[in-house]
Amino acid sequence: MNPEELGKKYDKIAQWWHERHHDSRYGMNQLGMALKFVPNGESALDVGCGAGGRIIRALEDRGFAVTGIDVSEEMIKLALRNHPKASFLVQDICTWETDRKFDLIVAWDSVFHLPLQMQRPVIDKLCGLLKKNGVLMYTFGNATGEHTDRWHEDEFYYSSIGINGNLAALIDNGLTVVHLELDQFPEKHVYVIAQKP
Repeated sequence: MNPEELGKKYDKIAQWWHERHHDSRYGMNQLGMALKFVPNGESALDVGCGAGGRIIRALEDRGFAVTGIDVSEEMIKLALRNHPKASFLVQDICTWETDRKFDLIVAWDSVFHLPLQMQRPVIDKLCGLLKKNGVLMYTFGNATGEHTDRWHEDEFYYSSIGINGNLAALIDNGLTVVHLELDQFPEKHVYVIAQKP
């Protein structure tokens, strides 16, 4: 699925997403774990930020200057209203380029929408966007391969290089994996926290 098509699919459900996730606790314990490894961070990137809400609010409360990127224009419109101090861009992480480096990068439930062949290049890119001692937290599926599922009367694409593929990518980029958990077991949902030395 190309990013423009994915963005349009999320445009259709942006308001629903905002109402469901703005004040939820989903992913917040995991974010709290990641924040323990970056107590004095100044800059954060949220990849697939959606409409903002709980994650960006928590980062701003901790003093982070937040940049959010998402392929959905409607999600970004909501994020701009929700967080006027943050910076938001309608961008595809596969092609987005920046000279900035970040203390913390979060990609909660977003990387698994990337084309399978872009999984490793994007992980490499995220590792390269970290400052020294920077922390990367993201989610992925523990199965290897690609599939589609029906959701909100539409078809959504998912892919993953699995646990071993993700660990290899992080280690090859010089990061130390400090936490990995199948946090919704028996669902195939993994989150990992890794730090750049």
